[in-house]
Amino acid sequence: MDGTASSPARTRPTRKPAAAAGRRATVDRATRETRISATVDLDGTGRSDIQTGVGFLDHMLDQLARHGLFDLTVRAEGDLHIDFHHTTEDVGITLGQAFAKALGDRRGIQRYGEAHVPMDEALSRVAVDISARPYLVWDVRFTRDKLGEMDTELFREWFHAFAQNAGLTLHVANLYGENNHHIVESCFKALARALRAATAIDSRRPDAVPSTKGTLGGSL
Repeated sequence: MDGTASSPARTRPTRKPAAAAGRRATVDRATRETRISATVDLDGTGRSDIQTGVGFLDHMLDQLARHGLFDLTVRAEGDLHIDFHHTTEDVGITLGQAFAKALGDRRGIQRYGEAHVPMDEALSRVAVDISARPYLVWDVRFTRDKLGEMDTELFREWFHAFAQNAGLTLHVANLYGENNHHIVESCFKALARALRAATAIDSRRPDAVPSTKGTLGGSL
């Protein structure tokens, strides 16, 4: 030995992956038409506590939580004595904002997700890019005006509001199907599976923003 003391090895500080920091958010929204509160945990187990006053919408959001493995809590009070439009749209807005807030700078996520989901005779496809460039392509047609008391035209309104406020490029297509309930439920389940894949943390790049620009936001 030459008697020279060796200096201790320097370690570079590491940032915890996004999931380790907890990807949870709550958003409250109040207007003259509705009062909405939405909480999302992107790294949950699929638990849901949904009360919107619109039974069919509650059922669909439960599917979103269950198949996306998101924990969701939604409370809504709206002008249901008029119709379900304001409540449905505003739930999409608020839940989308909660997803965007929980995602933060979108560091470490897979970013893209796609799913085909069958439900009996119906098959739907959803593809999503968590891009912060909101856009909806909706290729879904219904043969009934209502499911229960809910207007079928309101499903597009929910998907549009959710995509705009979560910052998603979202393509939704029903490839075929006859039963309107099966068609829309397969769309929500496919959204859940696509989001589950897109929001997952990439184990090979857990601290990188998945964009050659180095950021995900605005019109970039």
